[in-house]
Amino acid sequence: MTGFDSFLVADWSAAQGVRRAGKDAIWIALAQDGAVEPARHFPTRLDAEAWIAETIRAEIAAGRRVLAAFDFPFGYPTGVAEIICGAADPLALWDWLAARITDDARGRNNRFAVAEEINALFPGEGPFWGKHNRDAYPGIPYGGRSRTAEVSEKRACDISAKASSSVWQLAFPPTVGGQALMGMPMLSRLRRIQGCAAWPFEAWQEAQAVLTEIWPGLIEPAVRASDDLRDRAQVEGLARALSRLPLDELERMMDIEASEEGWILGAGHGERLTDLARPTSLRPPPLRNDCFALPAGVDWTPVDTALALLRERLHPVTGTTKSGLFEAEGRILAEDVIARRANPPHPNTAVDGYGFAAASVGAGDVVLPLVQGRAAAGAPFEGPVPRGSALRVLTGADLPEGVDTVVLDEDCSVGDGRVAFRGGVKPGANTRKAGEDAGEGDRVLSAGRKLTAPDLALAAAVGHSTLPIREKLRVAVLSTGDELTEPGDVPGAGGIFDANRPMLLSTLARWGHVPVDLGRIPDDRSAVAAAFDRAGRDADVLLTSGGASAGDEDHVSALLREAGAMQEWRIALKPGRPLALGLWNDIPVFGLPGNPVAAFVCTLIFARPALTVLAGGNWAEPQGFEIPAAFEKRKKPGRREYLRARMRDGRAEVFPSEGSGRVSSLSWGEGLVEIEDGERHIRPGDPVRFIPYGSFGL
Repeated sequence: MTGFDSFLVADWSAAQGVRRAGKDAIWIALAQDGAVEPARHFPTRLDAEAWIAETIRAEIAAGRRVLAAFDFPFGYPTGVAEIICGAADPLALWDWLAARITDDARGRNNRFAVAEEINALFPGEGPFWGKHNRDAYPGIPYGGRSRTAEVSEKRACDISAKASSSVWQLAFPPTVGGQALMGMPMLSRLRRIQGCAAWPFEAWQEAQAVLTEIWPGLIEPAVRASDDLRDRAQVEGLARALSRLPLDELERMMDIEASEEGWILGAGHGERLTDLARPTSLRPPPLRNDCFALPAGVDWTPVDTALALLRERLHPVTGTTKSGLFEAEGRILAEDVIARRANPPHPNTAVDGYGFAAASVGAGDVVLPLVQGRAAAGAPFEGPVPRGSALRVLTGADLPEGVDTVVLDEDCSVGDGRVAFRGGVKPGANTRKAGEDAGEGDRVLSAGRKLTAPDLALAAAVGHSTLPIREKLRVAVLSTGDELTEPGDVPGAGGIFDANRPMLLSTLARWGHVPVDLGRIPDDRSAVAAAFDRAGRDADVLLTSGGASAGDEDHVSALLREAGAMQEWRIALKPGRPLALGLWNDIPVFGLPGNPVAAFVCTLIFARPALTVLAGGNWAEPQGFEIPAAFEKRKKPGRREYLRARMRDGRAEVFPSEGSGRVSSLSWGEGLVEIEDGERHIRPGDPVRFIPYGSFGL
């Protein structure tokens, strides 16, 4: 598929009259060469259609390919087109509507009359419903529940995209039914422009202009985080997201079998489009070419030294954006969060009871007159409480002037307008001080933190509705080797299935990164170089498995060495050892061993903390603990070893074989036993360090 040069996104409207810039107006955004122009407002549909047609013709004339996306249905549920126009053809339906719908320069249209004409073609009442005047258009039900026409409410794509709106609703927002009636006639005219085609109904793959359906709800989290006018934020966000999509991803989204219902571009890919829709700040500079260089004279690198070098030399490579609180869980915080106000903002009561001034009572039993009224959360008491009096207070209520202490309900007797309780209540009892949780201006969350649900509660409590977050790190995964076969295919002589790729891709997804699958590449240097180039375009980091040593077919190491930015770290580690590190087109490359166990261990020990830092997070240190060994092992000095292990009855069991090709050991295990660099003879009952997979974020 040929890529697009321009992306046009229109937010359509069926409203009567000339619309000012604002809610329910027509907004159109255009992205060209990776930049989104400010969205344009159009007072009428005629103005908008004229501009769209002119823009499409100009792009085609300039030899530029344009994708135009519209936020209304391109078709109706299966079977509807044939009832209306006599053919199960959405394009014929567009023409049928174009011959009947009228619209003028003042925005006046006849969509209700046409909807009534369509309803008359169906047995029973409906399917169109909704009108502002109960007495107008008797063939259109006022509400949706009175309909009897047996027609599907939604199309398959509406269900896939989780769109809640009905294609038959004409009034009472959202009026998707009205938008479609006023939009399909325009599509009928636009598709007649030379070089224009409608996706997915026509042969669109080589068309210079392609008309597509889009739904703004796909990027709702990004829209909600924006301070801009909602409709304008929607079209600018969608244009930005579509223009940022790598070509292969867009091609997969558009690879849809044509049906008369049409399809929503991006349905099922809302999270990906949301990330791409967010405005991006300046990205950090790339890593230095020598960031992976070892100190002079170093041959074998201890694990701790390798980790320290990575920690010292890596920095974030992701940009920053804003997110609403509901969508920020699991994302990396890009900046410190400062409390906009104290929590609690005022002194308040921690219990239900009676409030008074501690200095106004003695040590003995207390009887105080009650002030009329009460203080409750969100309903403070107006005025002061006189000295020597008490006030009914409920949990969370601001303490009024004259109250600094609260006695519990169950410790009181109440009657005749008075409250009695035992003396000795500690001054300030059962109250909370203003700012005792967080003071205004305090740093409550630090940059680099992976946000949790409690973090979001804290951010909300101190006045934040949005948070600055890091864009997700995009990590490409590539398997190399002539011997590799895709799982499910028939392997050739000496062939093995590619176990590393699914393992690495799923691991990256669990860590919150965006995995980019580059597939399998044979031992061919030009093919590996092409895959590296693609990673440079589509990802922030590249993980490869295989080809990291110095053999004739180890093309990963060879290519990085030719690029002048390759270091082979011979790490004193078992399983593992060869770890190729380098830069390709400014993105870091981690060349992992080809054996699955070694690749997995190196990913957990080295790639996880490195990727976390590159993603903008804090260095990830796995948490282990000592438990008795249930095995015996003699270990020579010089290398750190990681054994596949699991905990049973409070003791660490290890897999019987230490072979790095034993994939079953990874599934059998629940973590790793780490054995330090020196010589060790471990006997049953000796303490060993066990690191569960959960400590590695799995």
